[in-house]
Amino acid sequence: MSDISVKINDNDKFIINKNMNINNNADKPHNGKPITIMRVSPNGKYLVTYSKDDESIVGWNIANVEEGQLKSDYSRTHKGYHEIEEICVSDDKKLAYIHDIYLEIIDINNNQIIELNAKISHLKYHYCTFNLKGEFIFCNDVKNRHRIYHKIIWVYSTQTKNNKWICKGIYKIPKDFELISISKYDKLYLSSNNNIYEWNILTEKSHDFRWRIKKDIRISSNEKFIYLRIKNKIIIYSIELKIPIISSLDINNGIKSYNLLNIPELYTLLLPDELIHDDVLSSNRMWNSIMEYCWKECLNHLEKNYQLQKKYQPDSSTIPQFIFDIKTKYTFGILDGYVWKIKLEERISKMNENNNKLNNEMIVKGLDSEDSSSDDEADKIIDSDMCTSNVENKEIYKYLNIYLFNPYMNTINASFQEFSEINELSTKNTKQVLIQNSTKWVIKSTGGELKLLIFKKIIINKRNKWKLICMRIDKFNVQEYDLYEFHKRFLHGNKLLSENDILILTKIGLFIYHFNENNNFISLNYFYYMNLNIYNKYELMKNLQYHYKKSFSKSTLPLPNYNSFKLSDKWVLYVKDNRESLLKYGVELLSFAIKEHRLELMDDIYRKCIIHFKEDLRNNKIFLSIITSTIPLLNEYYPEYILRYSLETTMVIDSLSYTIKYQDNNLHLYSFHYPQIINLTQSILWTKYIILYHKLYIKHYTLFIILNVIQCLLLLLILPISPIFLVTFYILSKYHFINDFNIRLYKNNIVDIALLTDNIFGTIFNEYDIFASFYFYINDNFLKYMSKSTTPTITFMIPYIKFVNYPQNYNWFWEFIRPQSSLFVKIISENKYKTWDGEALINFKWNTYGKYYYVMIWMSFIALLGCFNVSATIPQQYISKDVQKQLLITSIILGFIHLSFEVRQIIYNPIKWICNFWNIFDIIAYVLPIFTSIYWIQTDVRNIQLLSFSCLFLDIKFLLFFRVFESFGIYFAIIISVVKQIVYFLVVLLIIIISFAHAFYILLSPTEIDFSFKENDPNNPWNIVPTYKEVLDNGAINSNSYIIQQPDDNTNMFTDYRTSLFAMYLFLTGDSSALSNWSYINNPSLVILIVLFSLLIVVYLMNLFIGLLNMAIAKDNNRVSYLIQKAEILAEIELLYLLPNQRRWKAWFPETIYYYANFDKIHKEVKKLINDGQWDADEFSEIREMKQDLLNKLNIRNDETDQQLLKEIREILLNNKKNK
Repeated sequence: MSDISVKINDNDKFIINKNMNINNNADKPHNGKPITIMRVSPNGKYLVTYSKDDESIVGWNIANVEEGQLKSDYSRTHKGYHEIEEICVSDDKKLAYIHDIYLEIIDINNNQIIELNAKISHLKYHYCTFNLKGEFIFCNDVKNRHRIYHKIIWVYSTQTKNNKWICKGIYKIPKDFELISISKYDKLYLSSNNNIYEWNILTEKSHDFRWRIKKDIRISSNEKFIYLRIKNKIIIYSIELKIPIISSLDINNGIKSYNLLNIPELYTLLLPDELIHDDVLSSNRMWNSIMEYCWKECLNHLEKNYQLQKKYQPDSSTIPQFIFDIKTKYTFGILDGYVWKIKLEERISKMNENNNKLNNEMIVKGLDSEDSSSDDEADKIIDSDMCTSNVENKEIYKYLNIYLFNPYMNTINASFQEFSEINELSTKNTKQVLIQNSTKWVIKSTGGELKLLIFKKIIINKRNKWKLICMRIDKFNVQEYDLYEFHKRFLHGNKLLSENDILILTKIGLFIYHFNENNNFISLNYFYYMNLNIYNKYELMKNLQYHYKKSFSKSTLPLPNYNSFKLSDKWVLYVKDNRESLLKYGVELLSFAIKEHRLELMDDIYRKCIIHFKEDLRNNKIFLSIITSTIPLLNEYYPEYILRYSLETTMVIDSLSYTIKYQDNNLHLYSFHYPQIINLTQSILWTKYIILYHKLYIKHYTLFIILNVIQCLLLLLILPISPIFLVTFYILSKYHFINDFNIRLYKNNIVDIALLTDNIFGTIFNEYDIFASFYFYINDNFLKYMSKSTTPTITFMIPYIKFVNYPQNYNWFWEFIRPQSSLFVKIISENKYKTWDGEALINFKWNTYGKYYYVMIWMSFIALLGCFNVSATIPQQYISKDVQKQLLITSIILGFIHLSFEVRQIIYNPIKWICNFWNIFDIIAYVLPIFTSIYWIQTDVRNIQLLSFSCLFLDIKFLLFFRVFESFGIYFAIIISVVKQIVYFLVVLLIIIISFAHAFYILLSPTEIDFSFKENDPNNPWNIVPTYKEVLDNGAINSNSYIIQQPDDNTNMFTDYRTSLFAMYLFLTGDSSALSNWSYINNPSLVILIVLFSLLIVVYLMNLFIGLLNMAIAKDNNRVSYLIQKAEILAEIELLYLLPNQRRWKAWFPETIYYYANFDKIHKEVKKLINDGQWDADEFSEIREMKQDLLNKLNIRNDETDQQLLKEIREILLNNKKNK
């Protein structure tokens, strides 16, 4: 084995010696052969090694050894045809290893073989490990019914008896993804198309970060960061910010990589975690010197405790080959065939302390001197290159740990308690000084102004002095406050969080400043406004406790509020110009700019978000969420920004170029998200059943034949109801209660041959039972029949990042009463659905969960409709009273269920509910049948009026369910949108009709309430009814009335104002019979009113009304209105029908959604956008190059862009002529 020693001479020259020292002593572990693989258990209690040359496995107990050489307690010889590729061990000594297509598991305690309760046919195992809970996780290839191999993740519980482990989880990795590794923290690391994905098995949450993937890649993570090492570069990805905050750190830079050892999570990247030859680390002088130091410190420690053998001396030049275990923070080295355990973190900490002391001596000396210089001194300090590098990398470490402020939350919480216990509120405290080590902070406040000065101790002429390093002055917009009072006491308290970080509490809130030693600059990293303009000690204490409980008692600092930006322009500029701060606080800042109508600031933030996205399309798409998160505010104040954003980001992608793939024709605008890992855990019972089915074939062939015959007979019997059977299996397959694993069992280490062959249903019947085989056969042939030819498609990204997500913190009770909403629910704007992105977003929601819940709602309403209509319509001689009563009770129950959702909708947003006509219609459709049914049951009276209206509203409500389909939905959308547009015209028309009805009522109403026959009242109904005279035999007519028709309530409709209104409505529709009973010659006033009504309303206003209808219909006769209507339906389903935890499922509500688009349809859509002038809508678009790439792929020439270019060329030529 190759041993490496590194020495550092006085001239900082690195000398590397390699010595070969091989010992073939047969008494040593592995018979002295080289160790190939070494693995540590999840919690660092046991270790196993494997030697390829010796084909042996050795176990080492490390739990009771603090440091030094380990002793082996287990040995096993591997007698397989193939060498071991992967090995792992649990804390309770369960050993598992992979060799080719075999997985073997042994209990080291009793040397017994452990079996799995599900053994699936496979091609190859890829990975195996134990997690921290002792569960066994492995990945292998499993073949499906189409003979296609998929990678399957299996999770087994090891806490079982009889040496048999029970499967508790199955997960399917998408076909386009490759497995990188499985972490003992239940995390999968996958790669696809230069993307790396972290997927948590327990929470099923994922993080994706994009980088050009190479072969040498290593990953580790904690709750805040994901760390990657690709070759010699380290990338640190923030989980909270969802961007890489350090994108390229070269570990070959010894000083830089040395300082990163302050971050234990990086050990697995900077130190090997397996016995492989690492060219990057082996050629790194700094790493060799660090490991030499740690090794010698270990030997010195053992020698002092008399635990070191004589043949191992601290001055030995032989250094073991190490691996690192992040859980225990120990390294394990191999030397002379034995495993050594070393306290790496403790050794490195000691080395860092010594190095820091050395650096402090090089930078500052004489720290105990009390001499100081004036505040205006600004002499520069000249550091050595090494110290400069050390300071620079200290900033990297602080940046990672300080930026999110989580490490200081305990200190901040304690500071609130200290500030609230101030004994006296001084009115002269305008200057405060804090000193820690070699840094002095001076804080001055002068009425709405905060001045900070940083001093460093240096030695000048053998005397210690404070030298001014930098200064910062912040002025706050506090004009509304009394500046004199502010001057008396602006500061309430302060606290040093570290040497370079300070917390300051003032009358306007909490500040956190950071001093950057690299560029000598003080930055305001945090400002939270609180109104603490209080002069009473007890009131201040009470106020601080209130703010602490409300905002600062959590694990992270609260986001800056509105007044934080309003009071400090510098804070606004810092957040806007700092990339990470913009991402963390950008939503609040943009909201502030919108509310304050600061258009220039809005444009700056908008542009910076687009620029950051353009800088790194792969990783910076999260910046777009700043814009999308403020869409509700933009819709209220500046809706044109929504259209602008929609047009500028339509047809974008978060990759460097567009890719064309061939997909089915029906996948246009089909939406999906990455990674699409499928949870098949529900199919564990099905998998066990199929395994049992095949075992029956192997062990009890006769019973197997009998079972198949019975299944065939049952299949023939259920053929009449086969649709129900197929739908049932479809639902089970859709929700993964069954799977299509192609199971093969081992029998005497030989794969069993097919069960049944050459049957009419094909080879699919070889793998499953008769029922499943029948379903898969019908399903596959149906899909084959329905499948269409493929067409080229391009994948786009929906730019509404985090638009559909719900807040993660919620209360179950209040979520049922008044649920929290997502941005999708809050704002349903037509500007958002004018591009394909909005439609693709709706398609994703509809296909994921919307259509299934909508069908369930529809079916339950059909049950209500059927029960009530049957009881109300069928004559009683055909239905018994008991059945009728049961139907009415069912109607009441179903009605209350539907009504409860309407009540929840009213509670959620009463104003929005009232403004939606369909909601009012819905509640009438539910309340009337409920009331009618209860009334019928209680009184046993069949009220036909109530029944008729109840049936009418129920029938129309049934029709409204068709509005979700585009063919019907467009017309429903037109009906509502047209009413909304002409509602004020209808109000004007109604007022005019009411006025005419009033006029006719006064003119034509009888003078007396008594309607007895009187000659002197022309409006008396007895005087306007038809009269009949007698015709004598000689043909003469008797002048006296012979017969008078008795008047009814409708003879004179103007006797009551209500019927007068109805008469005007009839006149409006063309029925003037209500006015035909009077003589027009004797009633000129009546004629004038009729003419005015006809000309003003019937002729003019009604024709105007028809014209407005045409205009409104033309405006809303498009798909946008239909999509808005469908979005409202989906929003209602989300809020009222999904459970609170379902609204947090990442599979249903992902942060980023993608969609396919048909190539030919893209061509047409882009041409349409160009013709409409909407393709290049942004005057400073940062994604123009991306869109140009799409135009090139579509072979489209943008004449508008060419014309603009020609115009610019002409201007340049013209300017040149003028200059000449």
